Formats: sequence, C-alpha cells, structure tokens
Amino acid sequence: MQDDLFGDALPKPPAGDVAAQVSPPKPTPEAEAPARRKRSGVVAPVAADEALKALAVALPTRLRLGTSSWTYPGWKGLVWEGEHSDAQLSKQGLAVYAQHPLMRTVSFDRSFYRPLTASQFERYASQVPDDFRFVVKAPSVVTDALVRSEDGRGRQPNPAFLSPELARSECVEPALQGLGHKLGALVFQLSPLPLAQLDRMPLLLERLRTMLRALPPLAPMAPDGVIAVEVRDPEWLTPDFAAVLREAGATYCLGLHAKMPPLQDQLPMLRALWPGPLVCRWNLNPVHGPYGYEDAERLYEPYDRLHHPDLETRAALAAVIAGITGRGQNALVTISNHAEGCAPLTVRGVAEEVVKLGAR
Repeated sequence: MQDDLFGDALPKPPAGDVAAQVSPPKPTPEAEAPARRKRSGVVAPVAADEALKALAVALPTRLRLGTSSWTYPGWKGLVWEGEHSDAQLSKQGLAVYAQHPLMRTVSFDRSFYRPLTASQFERYASQVPDDFRFVVKAPSVVTDALVRSEDGRGRQPNPAFLSPELARSECVEPALQGLGHKLGALVFQLSPLPLAQLDRMPLLLERLRTMLRALPPLAPMAPDGVIAVEVRDPEWLTPDFAAVLREAGATYCLGLHAKMPPLQDQLPMLRALWPGPLVCRWNLNPVHGPYGYEDAERLYEPYDRLHHPDLETRAALAAVIAGITGRGQNALVTISNHAEGCAPLTVRGVAEEVVKLGAR
C-alpha cells in the first residue's frame, strides 16, 4: 500500500486571496428588490458559468461530490435563481440541485430523525439523473445507544441500538426498494456513546458485527452501493473495528467533525480496509468545538458565503480523493453548510483542489 494513496504528503494550501473565495458577488439593491417583494412559484437553476462547467468535466468520473440536504434559501445565485421558501425547495429543489454541474450526490440527513419509506425514496430518485447517487443516514433508533429527549439529552438506554431487524426493515430495505441503483451509501452514524458503554467496546464490536452481517447485500440492486459506519468517539478507531467492517464487507465513513481526530489521523482506517471506496461526510468546522452545531447555525445562516475557509482540510481531502479515485475506486463526499459556512462554495473549493492535483 503506497503511503501517498491517502495523501500523507499533503500539498500546502495555495497562498492567495482567501477573501475572494469567501463571498459570492452581491447583487445590486435594484436586482434584489423584486426578489424580496415576491417569491417565484417555480424553482429554476442558476446559469452555470463556463469555469464551473470546465471544472466539472475535469473531475474524476468516479468522484461524486454533494451536500447535506438541499433546502436552503440562502443558496440563491449559487444553485437556483430567486427567493424560495424552505418548503418550496423541499418539493422542487432536488431536481434543480441535481442540475448543478458539481452536484452528483446528496445526503439524506432527515432519515436520521425519522425513517423514510420506499415510496418517499422512489419519489426522490425520480427527480435526479441516472448517474446521481444518494447517501442515506440510518435512523437514530438503530444508531444511538440512548433514547433522547427533544433537547438531545440521553434519557435511558436504547434497547434497539444496533438491532439487525430494525436496520434491515427501517433503512436497508426501503432505501434499496426506493432508490435502486441510485443508492450510493447507507451510513450508520453511531452517536456519541455514554462512558459506561465505551468501557465495553468488545461487546459493542460484537453487536455491530452481528448487525452488519445480517444486512442484505446491496449489489444486486445497487452495484455502487456500500454500507459505511461513521463514529463520533475516537475509541472506535482500532484494528478490531477495522476487522469487523472488513469481515462484513462494510467500509469506514471518514467523518470530519470536531468530535473526531483530524483527517490525517483517521487515514489508518482507510488503509486497513483498502482496496475499497471512499465515503466521507464533512460535518462541522473545528472552530466551533465538538458541540458547536448551534453556534455554527447562528453564525452561518443563511449559508450564502464562507465564514471559515478551511484550506488545510480541503487540500488533505482532495489528496485522499485523488489517490483513491486514481486507483479505480469510487468516492462519495458530502459537505455540510457547517463545514465552512456555505456547502456549495466548499464543494467548488474541494473540486478545484482535486483538479489541481490531477494537473501535476
């Protein structure tokens, strides 16, 4: 296994005018005024500039970049034209989002809070091109060791944690039936564990092994589909965890989150599972700390510009993407608004870094 496959020799972020990457051009007050007075009834895609089209063509064909969800009015001028409500974008936005040259995947984060049905998945699949792939988060009833109150606090142990039956019936089967070949990854994001469970890691690994081995294969209906496990406790990152994933034919979801070690420190998991695809979710900028989602929301909304460009993470992620796709493996990478402030602009920044590496 060559070390440079996973970007150990990371290129230094280019010196340049970061401010130029931070904010999209602001429309004049005259151009803004009609949009504020009246929202359009139809969501239309923004016209892509030639540089964006050329960037998309230059990317590896095995790379699919995208965002976490798509229902953000602040993406006006970046993904769609005009002013639209969250509800309108929920209904019409996906088809427009999928016309953006760089958006070839999207993450269903809402499925973490409430399972989606096969008919819901099928409706979404009908709105995107044949080459589009979805990332689906498994419901928290399966992936959270605790039953939580509305404020997120754990109330009691969750008896359904890592339940093979629920994982199959509430996640895998509906996603396969509804998305078919457009299913890219099913992500089991294991929420932070209470200390009492962290002390019993061998037992948890056995439960995880049992669940993963009980899941039906994805390949017959979704040839590109992969089961991926994302964690929120670094205690999971051991050779024994990698062995469980490898035995079950699953992979590790590279989770870029302040609760986890930096990207470079998670690379041993990818090496242990090589060869295999890359599944990555860039969730939260470390400046906000491990519990900083609310802080990020307050600062970043309406998600129309970059507030904290993380050029080091972009370069490191691009190196991993280039190494893995360059050796014939797929890469699914989804990015949250909480990564830098505006997911579409971060996607473009990562794409530019990948193309730079290919040109060397």
